[in-house]
Amino acid sequence: MAQEDDWDRDLLLDPAWEKQQRKTFTAWCNSHLRKAGTQIENIDEDFRDGLKLMLLLEVISGERLPKPERGKMRVHKINNVNKALDFIASKGVKLVSIGAEEIVDGNAKMTLGMIWTIILRFAIQDISVEETSAKEGLLLWCQRKTAPYKNVNVQNFHISWKDGLAFNALIHRHRPELIEYDKLRKDDPVTNLNNAFEVAEKYLDIPKMLDAEDIVNTARPDEKAIMTYVSSFYHAFSGAQKAETAANRICKVLAVNQENEHLMEDYEKLASDLLEWIKRTIPWLEDRSPQKTIQEMQQKLEDFRDYRRVHKPPKVQEKCQLEINFNTLQTKLRLSNRPAFMPSEGKMVSDINNGWQHLEQAEKGYEEWLLNEIRRLERLDHLAEKFRQKASIHEAWTEGKEAMLKQKDYETATLSDIKALIRKHEAFESDLAAHQDRVEQIAAIAQELNELDYYDSPSVNARCQKICDQWDVLGSLTHSRREALEKTEKQLETIDELHLEYAKRAAPFNNWMESAMEDLQDMFIVHTIEEIQGLIAAHDQFKSTLPDADKEREAILGIQREAQRIADINSIKLSGNNPYTSVTPQIINSKWERVQQLVPKRDHALLDEQSKQQSNEHLRRQFASQANIVGPWIQTKMEEIGRISIEMNGTLEDQLNHLKQYEQSIVDYKPNIDLLEQQHQLIQEALIFDNKHTNYTMEHIRVGWEQLLTTIARTINEVENQILTRDAKGISQEQMQEFRASFNHFDKGDAEFNRIMSVVDPNNSGIVTFQAFIDFMSRETTDTDTADQVIASFKVLAGDKNYITAEELRRELPPDQAEYCIARMAPYQGPDAVPGALDYKSFSTALYGESDL
Repeated sequence: MAQEDDWDRDLLLDPAWEKQQRKTFTAWCNSHLRKAGTQIENIDEDFRDGLKLMLLLEVISGERLPKPERGKMRVHKINNVNKALDFIASKGVKLVSIGAEEIVDGNAKMTLGMIWTIILRFAIQDISVEETSAKEGLLLWCQRKTAPYKNVNVQNFHISWKDGLAFNALIHRHRPELIEYDKLRKDDPVTNLNNAFEVAEKYLDIPKMLDAEDIVNTARPDEKAIMTYVSSFYHAFSGAQKAETAANRICKVLAVNQENEHLMEDYEKLASDLLEWIKRTIPWLEDRSPQKTIQEMQQKLEDFRDYRRVHKPPKVQEKCQLEINFNTLQTKLRLSNRPAFMPSEGKMVSDINNGWQHLEQAEKGYEEWLLNEIRRLERLDHLAEKFRQKASIHEAWTEGKEAMLKQKDYETATLSDIKALIRKHEAFESDLAAHQDRVEQIAAIAQELNELDYYDSPSVNARCQKICDQWDVLGSLTHSRREALEKTEKQLETIDELHLEYAKRAAPFNNWMESAMEDLQDMFIVHTIEEIQGLIAAHDQFKSTLPDADKEREAILGIQREAQRIADINSIKLSGNNPYTSVTPQIINSKWERVQQLVPKRDHALLDEQSKQQSNEHLRRQFASQANIVGPWIQTKMEEIGRISIEMNGTLEDQLNHLKQYEQSIVDYKPNIDLLEQQHQLIQEALIFDNKHTNYTMEHIRVGWEQLLTTIARTINEVENQILTRDAKGISQEQMQEFRASFNHFDKGDAEFNRIMSVVDPNNSGIVTFQAFIDFMSRETTDTDTADQVIASFKVLAGDKNYITAEELRRELPPDQAEYCIARMAPYQGPDAVPGALDYKSFSTALYGESDL
């Protein structure tokens, strides 16, 4: 590299070599620049500003260079080239006699020398073949690859490549399907070179860097051009071949290891599962503990048959497969020169065979033992089943009987319920006597099971004893219930007579209280004091009847208390309410208490209504007095404003001052409106909805007040807009007065009028403001820009093209306005469009929104 870095400038004096270097270096640079979406045409011109030179270095190095300077001046170009040269120097390359000024000046020899330096550093320096590197390494690689081919003897990078066979041999060595090498002739170098260059460009993505004629017609082809071209072949082939060979070797070794490891894992898992199953199964087969019931022993027999039929056969197959897998694995390990497989401790094939022998020994005699146990249990099961059947029948009959006899339902029963309970109890006594024989049979069977030493005798004895004890309790409870039912029947007959008398007197008294509550809660609507006094007199009459009503209430409640006293003495719980009436003492007391509460409430309600009517009348008169003043005042001011807007004289500023003074006089009247709002609030809170003393409502006052404020504000705004229009359009006071005169006498009549109306009243509302009329007159009398004029201006900036680019906008317009246009212009879609073209015509039209008037 030290020799190659010391670039020999005299060699470029040969025009043929210079031509070859230009072509080769240009193609090499473009093979990298196209990755960034650009290219060069003239190698000594396109690198002069340093921009593409910096981009080339970024692409081939994969690193970022300092930000380039975008200026057009010579100093900017020199700075950019120096940044590129500094980067090359930072990579350990010595630049001999190459300066930034010579590159910027377009010195072809210096530029070619710089590019050759870059090619040496980034395309050739890192080549390494069999402890040789750079140029020697590349040469050795070519010699190794072309050695098998006839007529090819690569000794250098000039004469050895002149007949084109070396290029074809390199391609055929790596991609034999692309070259028919045997058909090439050494005496036809042009054909050989063109074939290699075309195949490399089409299939290997190596651009054509030289012309065949240039090489053939030169006594000694340029060494740098040939080295550059050949280095592209090296980079295209060497990396892919090495990676493929290494990957195939690794994959092959790993595949064998992975297969063996998979077989080992399968053996270990299968052996572990099988040994675990044997370990679990042997204790189960050796268990000879008898069961207490025939069903349990039959289940054990069925489990054993499932074992023989379902569970064991797959395990036999697993054992066989395990031995096959073990032998296959050992064979594969031996063939692949791997050490033999040694299973984990206790998982050898011999360990599995020993466990299997133990398993089969445990099976012997297990089925015979099961059958003998089943026959023994059948002898005892029949007698025990007979005991259970009779006991279950008796227990099912006695279920709930003890609770039924203990219940005190007669304490809450009515007289008719008691009579029905007595008849039901007599039927139960007959059924109890009929079950005496079954109890005696159950005791006899239990005694027989005890004598035969039945395994579950304790539970049989306990069940039999429970049945006998319960039978004695049922007899005692039956006698006690009969006595209680007969006593309660007599007591309920007395209580029933008292209930009937209570019902006869409670019904009319309840009706009287309901009517009284209804009258006391009745709503009333009055408008005069006389109506209130009439209601008060009727209420006083009602209050005079309350003492007699209270005496009747006490008499009725006394009857109910007597019936309850009899029930309490005899512990009788009366079931529900009086059978002859739904009016309970609680209802009577509740309604009487309600009547007592409603009487004073009725007194207060009548007095409150009388006071309310007097207060409401005062509020009506107070509001009407104020509303009858404010309403006419608002109407008068609205009429005054209408006259002012038509009759205004003097300058616009005088008119504006006059209107604002008038507006302030209106605003000063606001406290009167607030006072009226306060009075209206009181009326609303009192729920007064009519007022015969005035025709004005608060809503009328609010609407009028808002219209008054809106009208004066709108009139002031119109004068302010007229001042803005006058100042913006340069309208004199005399012209403004003329516009006012024309507006006041404006009328319909002809086509010109229709044109004007379409502008000043685009919504056809029938209303034209003086401001709209001024805007129209200003546009008619002044000159303004149009969309067409803006389009024409953009066309000048674009150089008479139908589109413009972002670069042109940034060059011709201030930065903020250029970025504004770029952000809002749509891409140009015309047939002559190029990448980045922007549509300035649609943008210009959108600026105006609608056609200029």
